[in-house]
Order: sequence, then C-alpha cells, then structure tokens
Amino acid sequence: MNRFTKAALVALALTTTAAPMVASAQSRNDRQDRREWRQDNRDDRREGRQDDRNDRREWRQDNRDDRREWRQDRRDDRRDYRYDRNNRNWYQGRSDFRDYRGARSNQWYAPGYGYYRVEPRYYGYRWQRGGYLPSAYRGYYVRDPYVYGLRPAPYGYRYVHAGNDIVMIAIATGLIASVFANMY
Repeated sequence: MNRFTKAALVALALTTTAAPMVASAQSRNDRQDRREWRQDNRDDRREGRQDDRNDRREWRQDNRDDRREWRQDRRDDRRDYRYDRNNRNWYQGRSDFRDYRGARSNQWYAPGYGYYRVEPRYYGYRWQRGGYLPSAYRGYYVRDPYVYGLRPAPYGYRYVHAGNDIVMIAIATGLIASVFANMY
C-alpha cells in the first residue's frame, strides 16, 4: 500500500472512532446544560409562586385592615349621630338631614328624601298599630334603622318615615305593625 492509502485509512479509522467520542462528549454537555436550564426554570417558577402567595397575603391583610377601619369609622359615626330623645338637636350634622329646616305646613320631611307633600287630612295624623299607611307614603324607607336605635325589621316588614314618626309596615299590605312617635 502506498503512503497515501495508509494515511487515508488511518484518518478514516480515527474519524470513525473519534467522532462518536466527541459527539458523546458534546451530547453529555448538552444534556447537562438542558438539566441546568430546566432546574433554573423550576426555581424561577417556585420563586414566582412564592412571590404571588406573598402578594396575595399582603393584599388580603390590607383588605382586612381597611374593613376594620371602615367598621370602626362607621361605629364612631353612629355614636356621634344616634337618636337621643333628650337632645332635641341630635340629627344636626347628619348628611341625611342637611335639607331639614323644621316643620312645614302640608309637608313631611323624610331624611335622605327631603320634603314631600302630604294630603291635608294626614298632616298631624296620629298613626296607630293595626291601621294602614297609604300607598303614596310607603316608599320613604328608613335607610339606617340603627341611627334611631331600632333593630332591623323582620322579613316582610320595613320601617317607613311618616311625618315625625317612624312606622313599621308590612311591605305587601301597608299594615302598621308598630309606631315610633316623634323621632325628630
């Protein structure tokens, strides 16, 4: 064999044995790189989930704090402007009564609604339990019974402003269940 053929055979033998060795070394490096990349991604996702959990915890805690403050403010407001039979000016300062200028002839005042006309026969009328409130006056609901020292009305009943009185009526019929006279 001549020198060129021998060199070609040796080169062929080296390439056939060395190429797989180099390829396997490269594939081992590639596999290792992919493993590290996957692990990094897992770590990133875990950190992201942990951050999300912490953010949600903080958000919930902030909301709890806000609700507590709101409830406390509301309690304070109720204490400041609660119905007091001994104080004739208990209603002053409440936003519901900002338009109230005292009694007017042939008109009633409903806090939050304002003045409205009344038939002359009902002006100065004394409401009684067992009577009926006319349908024209049933829409002036008491928005916050706690202000007047009242418990929530039972199911099917509402508190309604009727002149200076508050009456509890059956919603369906207008039957007066109880009367709270001279509230303001």
